Amino acid sequence: MYKIVTRRQLNDAVVLMEIDAPYIAAKAEAGQFIIYRVDEKGERVPLTIADYDREKGTITIIFQVVGASTTELARLNEGDYIHDVVGPLGVATEYDEGIKRVAVVGGGVGCAIAYPQAKKLHNMGVEVDLIAGFRSKDIVILEDEMGKASSHLHICTDDGSYGYHGFVTNKLQELIDGGAKFDEVIAIGPVPMMKFVCKVTKPYDIKTLVSLNPIMIDGTGMCGGCRVSVGGEIKFACVDGPEFDGHLVNWDEAMMRQQTYKTAEGRAMLKELEGETHHGGCGHCEG
Repeated sequence: MYKIVTRRQLNDAVVLMEIDAPYIAAKAEAGQFIIYRVDEKGERVPLTIADYDREKGTITIIFQVVGASTTELARLNEGDYIHDVVGPLGVATEYDEGIKRVAVVGGGVGCAIAYPQAKKLHNMGVEVDLIAGFRSKDIVILEDEMGKASSHLHICTDDGSYGYHGFVTNKLQELIDGGAKFDEVIAIGPVPMMKFVCKVTKPYDIKTLVSLNPIMIDGTGMCGGCRVSVGGEIKFACVDGPEFDGHLVNWDEAMMRQQTYKTAEGRAMLKELEGETHHGGCGHCEG
């Protein structure tokens, strides 16, 4: 059992939890993830480690409430316990020696994963441009934390209600056009966003790492839900990643695979909200 020591509602749909997990905190590195179960019958769900404190023995997770399992997790409060937390899992991020300037690009709740990357690099003395994209001002998260973990923080909103008016790809292109010399770009967020970040960086031959955490399901490599082609080879995001060279990822395949489990998750969410009300026959979910 793992105690929730801090719970913060970052916006209407995003929750931060700091969890007492000293053995995980002792080993955790940027880029790794945990798997949790709310109770003994709960679904196994992978979540990236957003932060860790080795001295306190805690890890931080940040998640968006989008399905049945995250809804159950969000109902827990400070002092409550999560049944299982396993980790750290996945391959920790490896940074090239001698890098001087890096752009870390986060989209939406993906900024929760971009933040530890920026923090690690910033602590290494690297000049970090953190480009954080949101639909609008009211869903911006972690602004103070990201500001402290970067040399230059660029908040972008699709509707122009806060910061830069435009997409993260527009801001990244603007910085490159303005003379910024990035040794590396790290992109974390929705799969289409990461795909288009790679399209921006490819003509300049800028090494681009992406996190395929968004397509992970089981977290152990058994379900095959996160299978992806990288450089013509089959990889599993949860075992071989979750980070890969974005210029080698087959993005069309990754996006198609991400759609596979939407119907199943939708049915689980309806069951969570309404009980056993769905009996099939609608023609949409093979029920």
